[in-house]
Amino acid sequence: MICVLALIVFSILGIFSTTHRKIALEAFDCVFRRVTLRKCESGLDERLKSQITGKLMKKNPAIAKFTFHNFELISWFFTILFIVSLIYTGIGGYNYYIYGNCNGLNGSGFCIFDPLGSNSKITSIQNEDSCSVETPNQKDLTLSNINLSLFPEYNKNAKNEVVFIGCYACEYTRETYPSIRKLTMRGDVNFIFAHLPIKENTRFISNILNCINEVDGKKFMEFNDIIFSTDSISVQNEEQILNVVEEIGLDKKAIKQCSHSERIQNITQRQIIEIQKTGIYGTPTVFINGIGVVGPKPYRVYKRLLK
Repeated sequence: MICVLALIVFSILGIFSTTHRKIALEAFDCVFRRVTLRKCESGLDERLKSQITGKLMKKNPAIAKFTFHNFELISWFFTILFIVSLIYTGIGGYNYYIYGNCNGLNGSGFCIFDPLGSNSKITSIQNEDSCSVETPNQKDLTLSNINLSLFPEYNKNAKNEVVFIGCYACEYTRETYPSIRKLTMRGDVNFIFAHLPIKENTRFISNILNCINEVDGKKFMEFNDIIFSTDSISVQNEEQILNVVEEIGLDKKAIKQCSHSERIQNITQRQIIEIQKTGIYGTPTVFINGIGVVGPKPYRVYKRLLK
C-alpha cells in the first residue's frame, strides 16, 4: 500500500515538478493494478522499499531489518492512518465552515483553521476582567421560560427570531454586533437585544436603554449602532452616553431622569435575572431561532440558522 501514499504525495509534488509527475503516474498504475488484484509491474513499490530500508540501515540496522520484513504491514498502517487523518480534516473543515469551529457548534479543543480560537472567544461573566476562550455546555443554553417581553424588540412577529445577549463594554460583543446587525436588515428577523452589564459600572446604560425603548421602541437600534460603532465613546461615562441619546433625537434630560427612577432600575434587575436563566456564562451569546451560538462567529454561521 506504499503506492497509495506515493500516489497522493507525488500527485501534489507533481504540480510543481515534471519528475514527480512521472512518479505519480507510476504510482497510479501500481495502485490501479493492486486494486484489480494484479501485481505492480513498474516496480515502484520495491524501489521505495529498498530506498527506505537503505536509509534506515545507515542509522539502525535492527529497525531497517524489521521494516524490510514487515514493509507491507507498515505500509497499510500508514495508509490507513493517512486516510483517517484526511477524513477528520474534512470533518473539521466542514464544521468550521458551518459552525465557525472545527469541533461543531460551540465546540471545544484546538481548531487548525482557527488556531488562535478567535471564533470562540468570549468575555466571561465569571470574572469581569477576563476575556478568554470558554466553551459553554450547549445543552445548558436555552430560552425556555425566559420572559423576552422585558427587552427591547424590533420587527416583532417576523418569522426569524434573533436574541442578542451582549455587553457594551466587551470587545467580543462589539466584534459580533456588525454581523448581527446585518441579519436584522433582511426584513424577516425579529431582533431582541439584551444588555448584560458584566462591568457593573455600565449598568446605567441598561437603564438608559430601557427608557429609550419606552419612549420610542425603534430608537434603540440607532442608539446601539452609534455605541457599538464609535470607539471614542466611553461606555463608562454617563454624560457621553446621554449625548448619544440627544444625537438620536430624544430629550437627554428626560431620559436621564427616567433612568434614575426606581421603576426602571427594577426592570433592569429583572432583565439580568432573566438573562442568567438562559445558562450563558459569556458574551456574546446569540440565540437564532432558539439555537445558542457563543462567541464572534463569521456571518455565514448566523445566516445559516435563519429560516
